[in-house]
Amino acid sequence: MSLLVVGLSHRSAPVSVLERAALSADAKVKLLHDTVAAEPAAEATVLATCNRIELYADVDKFHAGVAELSTLLAQHSGVALEELTPYLYVHYEDRAVHHLFSVACGLDSMVVGEGQILGQIKDALALGQELHTAGRLVNDLFQQALRVGKRAHSETGIDRAGQSLVTFGLEQLTAGRETVEAWAAGKRALVIGAGSMSSLAAATLARVGVAEIVVANRTAERADRLAEILVASGTGVAARAVPMAGVTAELTRVDVVVSCTGATGLVLTGEDIATAIADGGPAGLLPGQAAPAPAARPATAEIAAAAEPPVAGLDPEVVARLAAVAAAGGRLADAGGARTITAAGATGPGTDRDGCPVDAPAPAGRAALTGVDANALELHGTWADQGEAAAQRQPRRGTRSHADGAPVRLALLDLAMPRDIDAAVHRIPGVRLVDIESLAEAAADAPMAADVDAVRGIVADEVAAFGAAQRAAHITPTVVALRAMAAEVVAMEVARLDGRLPELDERQRAEVTQTVRRVVDKLLHAPTVRVKQLASEPGGAGYAEALRELFDLDPQTVASVSRADAAGTPGATAAAGTAGTADQNHDSGRAS
Repeated sequence: MSLLVVGLSHRSAPVSVLERAALSADAKVKLLHDTVAAEPAAEATVLATCNRIELYADVDKFHAGVAELSTLLAQHSGVALEELTPYLYVHYEDRAVHHLFSVACGLDSMVVGEGQILGQIKDALALGQELHTAGRLVNDLFQQALRVGKRAHSETGIDRAGQSLVTFGLEQLTAGRETVEAWAAGKRALVIGAGSMSSLAAATLARVGVAEIVVANRTAERADRLAEILVASGTGVAARAVPMAGVTAELTRVDVVVSCTGATGLVLTGEDIATAIADGGPAGLLPGQAAPAPAARPATAEIAAAAEPPVAGLDPEVVARLAAVAAAGGRLADAGGARTITAAGATGPGTDRDGCPVDAPAPAGRAALTGVDANALELHGTWADQGEAAAQRQPRRGTRSHADGAPVRLALLDLAMPRDIDAAVHRIPGVRLVDIESLAEAAADAPMAADVDAVRGIVADEVAAFGAAQRAAHITPTVVALRAMAAEVVAMEVARLDGRLPELDERQRAEVTQTVRRVVDKLLHAPTVRVKQLASEPGGAGYAEALRELFDLDPQTVASVSRADAAGTPGATAAAGTAGTADQNHDSGRAS
């Protein structure tokens, strides 16, 4: 095993760098194709989330592999190599396995113990399989990582140490003044996006008790479907879908916004938020009370020229500066409509007319996760994520939440990477913004649960077991080649015996053949079993080479067995099975 990981995450790089290095769907595909085409790498996959970008590859040379993978990451992320290098980390062989298993268990997450990373690891494996860049090592590694992550969550209380990023973000919006449920009761929420994270956000908002959820997405069918699922969830939440062009109008009616899209530009600009606040917003409305109709949207120049604040307490200079920045940057408010990449709906068996695999809203009362049908949400989120893309932008300054002492008229939770919401909006009075950067700062101070130590123990045990299995598998082709050579010698000697003793009948010939095979099996049993044991220990890789030298095995024969085994051909499987059967039969005292 020569597993190499090169990547960067929220632990090694600032959000501004992660934001610029974010990979689009097309960039991930091209990155994997270029990686396996490079000389040091035989197979690869990429794990790209909102707070990490990691390239996993099986390489034959460490230093050349590090150089090549680093260069490819820089090339496809659009960040210059010399700028990206200080933030990169490298893990090799057992340390690489330990890193992925820790990630799968949530130990390396921004919110320790969160389980959403398992779905992202599953997606990374699926991408490698779909593109045929994931070979036996990557498949074994990622499948085992999924099992380790599930084991950690089922055998320990790591879930108590962490929570979903959505829940953690909502807790930050409350500023610790009250519970999320008390804060959310009766509020109206806008969810922008309909992918997996947005679906999770909508489910969480429904569970904590918001009165209404409005879903906006570039592809209307996805927004409609998510709204249908929420209505049928049994939580009592009202839900409806709106086009992306209607987002700015909805801002004047809602109390909280959660955004997580694949837009290539800002979805909500400073001008959008300032205008929503100026138009009145939901502040002071009782639950169920109708919001005032939105005023006509003022032009940028009109906002900048306003002599009086549109609402008491709103600084006209702030509005003017935001409007000037928006105009200078070409970010006139379009709610991201022109910047969000549209993904064609999937078609085929198991999908409905618009491509969503969820045939109909789940009826209330079905097995549900936190009040919303888990299978429906997972299927919808996966479908909606297909084709969504993220792209590189220039870095923006870090976000800070609005002053805790000020009344909050509009709460914003930005879970996208790159950002969906302009960081400058936190300066607008009455607005509270929590984004990935502020979540990272808050998570750094979060207390660690006692169960984290138990999960670390599980990871250590699983890393040792995985390494032993991989080292043992590495010697299997040599053992198979040895037994194939022995079988060939037996066949040649039996044929020679037939020529010398033609008078032997079939029963006698079969008995002689079986006797010779038993002798060969007994002679090979002890060394082959022992060499497998030795090879599974750290530093045992040299035993395969020693076995090849001692028995003068043809390296090409061993290599062909390895290739056939990696491809899963019947011949290799049968040969390996024959070798294992011979060892088992010797142990039980039976002849094969």
